[in-house]
Amino acid sequence: MTTRRMAHDVAIVAMGCTPFGDHWGSSADDLLVDAVGECMASLPGLSLDDIDAFWVGTQGTGLSGQVLARPLRLVGKPVTRVENYCATGSESFRNAVFGVASGAYDVVMATGVEKLKDSSQSGLSAVLPPADGTDVDWTAPAGFSLLVPAYQKAYGVGDRDMRGALTHVAVKNHANGALNRRAQFQKAVTPEVVERSPRVAGPLGVMDCSGVSDGAAAAVIVRAEDAHKYTDKPVYLKGMSFVAGSGAGLAATGYDFTTFPEVVTAAEEAYEQAGVTDPATQISLAEVHDCFTPTEVVLMEDLGFSERGKAWRDVLDGRYDLGGALPVNTDGGLKSFGHPIGATGLRMMFECFTQLRGEAGERQVADARLAVAQNLGGQPGSSVAFVAVLGSER
Repeated sequence: MTTRRMAHDVAIVAMGCTPFGDHWGSSADDLLVDAVGECMASLPGLSLDDIDAFWVGTQGTGLSGQVLARPLRLVGKPVTRVENYCATGSESFRNAVFGVASGAYDVVMATGVEKLKDSSQSGLSAVLPPADGTDVDWTAPAGFSLLVPAYQKAYGVGDRDMRGALTHVAVKNHANGALNRRAQFQKAVTPEVVERSPRVAGPLGVMDCSGVSDGAAAAVIVRAEDAHKYTDKPVYLKGMSFVAGSGAGLAATGYDFTTFPEVVTAAEEAYEQAGVTDPATQISLAEVHDCFTPTEVVLMEDLGFSERGKAWRDVLDGRYDLGGALPVNTDGGLKSFGHPIGATGLRMMFECFTQLRGEAGERQVADARLAVAQNLGGQPGSSVAFVAVLGSER
């Protein structure tokens, strides 16, 4: 298990994030310029020339570091493009962190962008390489819909209780998004609207699915000991882990669709690095990958926030509401904020950063000290997972 601390602790000293949504009048270049511009605006005296290295995450909006170098007119700088399914934004952050933590660089920038609304198709678009024919051929809603009957069977949860928990996740996240001027969907919804939405796959309706959107985000990362040179309110990385699954869950019997093993392992490693022994009580808030409503329910257990088989009840009891014991997706999550693939992981960081600095306005979580950002890519049984623990104190 990878639990060793990095050579240098790191901190985030500035972030920027565009609104997510239908940006018909903006290109990917425009979105990156806006996100980076907001990020740099909070660092007076620092220019892009002072950034040693850059990373950009995108699944399909570009193919090289020039995705970022061109719009920013970067000259003589190393710019690396990364991709890791829907965890692409987190992968940009992770690699930028290693650049500083290793001692190779002093100041780095992680960015992420995706322009999905111009693809002329609904859903997430991707160009996949030829395979050997053994891949499971299903849509994302179909794959994630299997979480629902599997969870019900494993824990004896009735149809009405399970439907109520899924509905509560959607209602909660839209309520949070309604308080967020950057969210794609800034309107609260009723349980009736969620449950009467057109069926997409299995028990999932349209309102159980996250939105497809355009957007970009950026972060400036430095060594922890240097953080106060740039800001009075840095946010520190306490622990971080990434796990790429082998795909065995879809290649052999034994996987039961009630958990994401990759998330469990990544969370255990990140918690150990951060010294978190009881996440259910120590974590102040969490941003998680609610691509579909049942995903959030299962993640509450994988992250150690609920006991196995009890997350549905905790959801219904309001434990993860904005005013609950452990608020989850305070910015609206993928469900309401939207999901431009390359930017989502950094958007999660942006909300944690904002909350830990006490700058979230109506969404502010009282006395926020530790936050979790959890990003997921792939599908049940074959996924990649990122978990980070961020804190307001070094």
